[in-house]
This record gives sequence, structure tokens and C-alpha cells, in this order.
Amino acid sequence: MDNFWDFNVWSSFNIIAVLLLSLLAANVLRRSIPLLRKSLIPTSVLAGGLLILVAWIYKLITGNVMFDTKLFGNNGTAALEVITYHCLALGFIASAFKPSGGKLTKKRTSEIFNTGVTTVSTYILQGIFGLGITIVAAMIVTGFFPGSGVLLPFGYGQGTGQALNYGGIFENDYGFTGGKSFGLTIAALGFICASIGGVIHLNILKFRGKVKVQDAPKASGEAHAQATDQDLPMNESIDKLTIQVALIAVAYVITYLLMTGLGALLPGMKSVIFGFNFLIGVLSATLIKALLKLLKKGKLVKKEYTDNFLMTRTSNFFFDIMVVAGIAAIRFGLLEKYWGIILIMGLTGMIITYFYNYLVAKVLFPEYPQEQFLMMYGMLTGTASTGVILLREIDGDFKTPAADNMVYQNFPAIVFGFPMMLLATLAATKPLLTLLILIGFFAVMNLILFRSILFGKIFKKSKKSD
Repeated sequence: MDNFWDFNVWSSFNIIAVLLLSLLAANVLRRSIPLLRKSLIPTSVLAGGLLILVAWIYKLITGNVMFDTKLFGNNGTAALEVITYHCLALGFIASAFKPSGGKLTKKRTSEIFNTGVTTVSTYILQGIFGLGITIVAAMIVTGFFPGSGVLLPFGYGQGTGQALNYGGIFENDYGFTGGKSFGLTIAALGFICASIGGVIHLNILKFRGKVKVQDAPKASGEAHAQATDQDLPMNESIDKLTIQVALIAVAYVITYLLMTGLGALLPGMKSVIFGFNFLIGVLSATLIKALLKLLKKGKLVKKEYTDNFLMTRTSNFFFDIMVVAGIAAIRFGLLEKYWGIILIMGLTGMIITYFYNYLVAKVLFPEYPQEQFLMMYGMLTGTASTGVILLREIDGDFKTPAADNMVYQNFPAIVFGFPMMLLATLAATKPLLTLLILIGFFAVMNLILFRSILFGKIFKKSKKSD
């Protein structure tokens, strides 16, 4: 048995503690320095940047990788990747447990559907340009992995966790050295582009007098909703937060069992299946939520076990840790030859995401184009929280439906986006074929997205000819 004072007893806690301390330090800096506050860079991204800086200084002084020292169990970088992987799924599971909203009108359903289709179309567009850049780069740079461009939509559109997942698949299964760090670096650039593009757009709007930039809403919005008779008490023999964490844990255990079973049935797809931990986690949470609802309907369960406020806080906690750990896990030494390619991909990703989403918002969301654009641009270069940060600057009380669009668009986005995830592994072996398929896929998605305009015109022409 290990002694309690041994490093291997404390290493896991030390890693978590450093991640949380970096978040506290970043929060203090962001509140203290007006320039950082106005930059709209999320605290979790700033915290990851601080850890990279500290690790770089440590390596300059000692010549060693900070997270691979005894204090962190001699393999802290791998531990950071594992934390990023798990927090992605846990955050999505917590979000899936949140109670659903009320009934939606036909118009709102259409707007939510269009938001989901826009999300997937942007993924595909990012994949097309990313693959195009890396296919050309592979012709110039000897030994470069041509399929790596497909990591652009996973880093920008889906964030740190998925960038790590697919970077890991390319590294472990297809021999792309530095694949994990490549994906994580793209994700980190996405956060920077979200902040830069968002701030520039907000300042243009402010200069033109088109919108009034608001202060963030007061803390009253963060208060817990008043409990009803159907809710569990906050403090009973078991704390209400403990119940939420237990439900998340049960869903994740079911997720693991499902992935293990699917991996045994399809051994050739095992890496891809375990890369979908977040998606299968959402399915598990939805099944548990449906079971609880059924039991409540049959009066076998009399209380509401899931809590919207606590699940939101829990999912935000997991996503914050995921972003910090993911950025801190980047190994820049593995990417020395690829910085030019990464920067070109990053800049291209920002430009195409900006202009495509601006066009869609202006054409399909004419009642609130700026709010829809800022929310989508922030989400599709950073994360959902980045989209909310940008949206709050002009819609602090969420008076427009933009925030709801972001929440409810996940289902159509998952349905239409699933083929994109499967195509990602094809890019590893047949990048050019994948690029052609993505171009066709993008055309189909835009026919669906702009269906009311395209088919409306066709209908009007046929009516006139009649």
C-alpha cells in the first residue's frame, strides 16, 4: 500500500487543484484589467493560457515538462488529456438532464431547425477549407498529414474535447505525430478568433449606432429558482447537488457499458465509438430522464429529481475544467514545423465562419440578425459559453430568441452532423475523396437551409407561368 505522503497519492489532486487555481487567477486578472475584460476572452481560456506560460517558464529554467514531473505523477500531460476527454461527456450529460422547455410555435420550431442546420453547414464549410489547406500543405511539407484539416471543424465548431478526441484517433490509429496537440491548438485559436472577431463586430455596430452594447445582467439572474412542492429539498438526508452528480455518474457508467458493447461488436470502429462518448452520454441521460418522467407519471416517484439550476452549474463546471485542461495539454514542441499551416487554417476558419454566419443571420433571422449572428459566431469558433458572452453584450436580458435557438438546436445539429463525424476518419486515409463528399454535403445542407427562399421562388415562377 502507498504511504499517504507519496506523490502518486496526491498527483491526481494536484492536477485538479492547479486547474482550479488557474481559473481563480484568471478570474482575478480579468476583473482587474479592463483590457482583458473588454477582450471577451473566456476566463477558462485565459486560465489555460496562464498554465501554458507557467509551463514554458518552468521548461526554460529546468529543461523539463512541468506536468510530467513527480508532483503530477510523472505523466500529467496524459492526465490532462484524460480530464478533457471525460469532462466533454460529463458536461453534455449534465446539459441533457436539464428540464425541457414548453411547447414551441411553428415559427420558433423553424428558427431552431435552421439554427441546427446552420451549425452543421458551418462544420462542413470549415472542413472543406481545412482539408483544402492541408491537402495542398502535404504537397509542400514532407511527411505532413493531409487529412489533418478536418480537425478545423472539431476545434472551432465543437471545441476542445472533440479536437482532442479526433486528434487522438489520428495520432494513435493513423500515425499523425502530434495529432492531439494539433487539434488542441486549433481549438485554442478558435477561442482567440471568437474574441477578436466578436469584439471587432461589436465595435463596428457601436460605431454605426446600430446597437447599444449593454452591461452584463446582474447577479439576480443567477439566483436559484424558487422551489415547488414537486422539487427535492436542497438539504435533506442527501444533498440535492449530490443527487445531480449521482444521476450524471449513472448516465456515464451506462455510456461506458454501451461503448464497450459496441466496441466488441465493431472492433474496427472502437476508437470512433469511444470518441462519441459525449453523444452516447446524451442518449443515456435522455433515457434516464424519460424513465424518471415515466415513474413520476405512474406515481412511483413523487419528486422532481433533476434541477435546472444545479445541472447548469454542474455542466458549466465540467466545460470550464475541460477548456483549461485541454489548452494546458498542448505540446508546442511537437508542432514546430506546422505553425504556418496552423495559423493559415486558424485565420481562414475565422473569416469563413464570420461571413457565412453573418449571411445566414441576415437572410433567415431578419427580426434579430445581430443577436443570432453573434451567438452563432461565438459558438462556432469557441463554445456555447463564448456565444452567450457575445450575445450578452447586446441582449443582456435575452429578450430575443437567439439564446433559446442555441439550446434547442442541438437535436437537429446532432442528426445532420453525425455523418460529418463519420467522414472525419475517412479523411485520414482518403482526404481528397472526403473533400469532394463534403462539398456535395454542403450543397445539400444549404438547399435545406434556404429551402423557403429557393422553393418559394420556384413556386412563384410556376404560378406565374400557369
